[in-house]
Amino acid sequence: MSEIIEHSPRYPVYVISKGRFDCCFTADFLIKDNCKFHLVVEPQEADKYIERYGKDKVYILPFSNLGLGGIPARNWVWEHSILQGYERHWILDDNIRDIKRRYKSFRVECNSRIALKVVEDFTDRYTNIAIAGMNYSMFVADKIKIKPFYLNNHVYSCLLINNSLPNRWRGRYNEDTDLCLQVLADGWCTVLTNIFMINKMQTMTMKGGNASQLYTGDGRLKMARSLERSWPYVVSVDRRFDRPQHKIRDDWKKFDTPLIRRTDIDWENLPPIDNYGLSLVQVSEQIKSKYLQDLMFKESLNNP
Repeated sequence: MSEIIEHSPRYPVYVISKGRFDCCFTADFLIKDNCKFHLVVEPQEADKYIERYGKDKVYILPFSNLGLGGIPARNWVWEHSILQGYERHWILDDNIRDIKRRYKSFRVECNSRIALKVVEDFTDRYTNIAIAGMNYSMFVADKIKIKPFYLNNHVYSCLLINNSLPNRWRGRYNEDTDLCLQVLADGWCTVLTNIFMINKMQTMTMKGGNASQLYTGDGRLKMARSLERSWPYVVSVDRRFDRPQHKIRDDWKKFDTPLIRRTDIDWENLPPIDNYGLSLVQVSEQIKSKYLQDLMFKESLNNP
C-alpha cells in the first residue's frame, strides 16, 4: 500500500465523458491500475455512470447539452481543481485504452498510475511548464531514435495543466491546439513525452463523445477554418490524410522558449536512473516478438 501511495499522481485526475458509460476505456484502465480518478459527466447520464463505476468516482456537471463540445466541462474541471487547492490537474479523454512506456526502444503497456506520477515529477522540476502530457503511441514507432520528449508542441487528450494560467478552454473546435497556442504565445512551455504514450482510439471509431456534434459532414473543414481564424498568422488549412487539416506554421518550431529549472533542486544529485518500481513482466502466455523475447530473457537474468 505504501508503494501505491508513493507512486501515485499528486494532482487530481479528471476524465470527461459523454455517451460512453458502457465503453469508457480510460476509466477501465485507471481502475485496473489502481489509479484514483473522477469521471465528469452531464446530469442526464449520471445514473448510468454511477451504476457502472460507483458514486464516489463520478462528478456531475451543473449543465448539459450546451452544444459546445467538451469546452464547458473542461473549464468546470479547471475551476473545480482550483477550489480543491491544487496547483495542477490532469484532464483525460475517455477513449484511451492504456498507457505505454518506451522501454529499450519498444512500446510496452505500463501502469498508468506510475506514468502519471513520472510526468508530474518531471514537470514540477521546472518553473515555466504550462501544459505537459503524453504523445499518441501511434506516433512513436518501435526501434527508432526519438527524443524522450518534444518541447513547445501540441499536447492532446491527456494533459497536465498549470492551474495558475490565466488562459482557459475556448471555442468549439480544436480546443487542445488552441490552448497550447495560447500558453506558448504567452511565453510558457509545453512538454509532450515520448517516453510515456497514450494508446488512444482514433476519432470517430466509437460511439459517444463529440463525434455526432463536431465531426460529421463538413465538420473537419469547419474545425480547421475556425482555428485558422483564431490564429491567422500561425495556422493554415491544408489537406492531409485525405481530409481537411489545420497546419501550424513551421511545425511549431517558432516557439522556442527554453525550460527554466527550479533553483531549489540539487540537480547534480538527482538519481541517474529511477524506474519508480517498474519492471518488465510477461502478461501473455506467448511472446511473438523476438525482440521482446530477448528483453524478457535479459530481465530474468537481472531479476532472478
